[in-house]
Amino acid sequence: MDRRDFLKTLAITGAAMAVQHSEAMDFLSQSVTGMNGEKIDLVAVMGSEPELMFRRAIEELGGMKRFVKPGQKVVIKPNIGWDKVPELAGNTNPKLVTEIIRQCFKAGAKEVTVFDHTCDDWQKCYKNSGIENAAKMAGAKIMPAHLESYYRPVSLPHGKVMKSAKIHEAILDSDVWINVPILKNHGGANMSIAMKNHMGIVWDRGYFHQHDLQQCIADICTLSPKATLNVVDAYRMMKTNGPRGRSVSDVVLTKTLFLSQDIVAVDTAATKFFNQVRDMPLDSVEYLANGQELKLGTMNLDKLNIKRIKL
Repeated sequence: MDRRDFLKTLAITGAAMAVQHSEAMDFLSQSVTGMNGEKIDLVAVMGSEPELMFRRAIEELGGMKRFVKPGQKVVIKPNIGWDKVPELAGNTNPKLVTEIIRQCFKAGAKEVTVFDHTCDDWQKCYKNSGIENAAKMAGAKIMPAHLESYYRPVSLPHGKVMKSAKIHEAILDSDVWINVPILKNHGGANMSIAMKNHMGIVWDRGYFHQHDLQQCIADICTLSPKATLNVVDAYRMMKTNGPRGRSVSDVVLTKTLFLSQDIVAVDTAATKFFNQVRDMPLDSVEYLANGQELKLGTMNLDKLNIKRIKL
């Protein structure tokens, strides 16, 4: 769907529903349970534009220079899976992608590459998501992912069901990669967030669906190298009919962002936040517990030092 078609749809259905701040702040207003002086494990920011929320979040973690060193090759892996404009929340917000690229170059990155193994036609997805233009304007390279030749086999010795996978060469050749999913409902996995976003670095996604989807999502996250950061875009959130969505009525304007190195924790926090809009029990998102069992991170947010910010 191009922007002209989207505007026609918007005129018919009305603007995207906005979540009430009094409800959305329930998660963000919980007291920080970590001890004073400890490092921050997770940052949750609400109430502003994607680029401003990321700037504040990364500042709270000590700045991008903590994660990206001069001369490094960086990969940013958003969700670009669908031929959808940003207002329909099928893909990561392009403003957020732009800001992360800029922060990487500011930290001294030699090059930044952006890619995703899309579900719809890759060229349409890259263009209509706004991410291709956003990446190029910020100085990053766009890399395709639609051919098997882009992928190399990798062993997953710690996986329970998935013991190997073909991984996109951009990830394998990078010094640092940053995982930037959008928070949304998913028909098969129930939620699509940071762990689920790993399916976009794999060639054979059919394997996930033909076997134990929830376990395979956890298994693929045992991959080395792991993402150095997980940035969850919840500026707009798809509450129903995910992962593709149907119309603007599926979208809630929540203006929130989560940032953590702990992929299980950030997905747990994002799922709790999703519950402010639609009921989604944590035990229905089985890959969270599966990931915790594989020691990828923790679901116990009470043990973490969480910085909650309202802009």
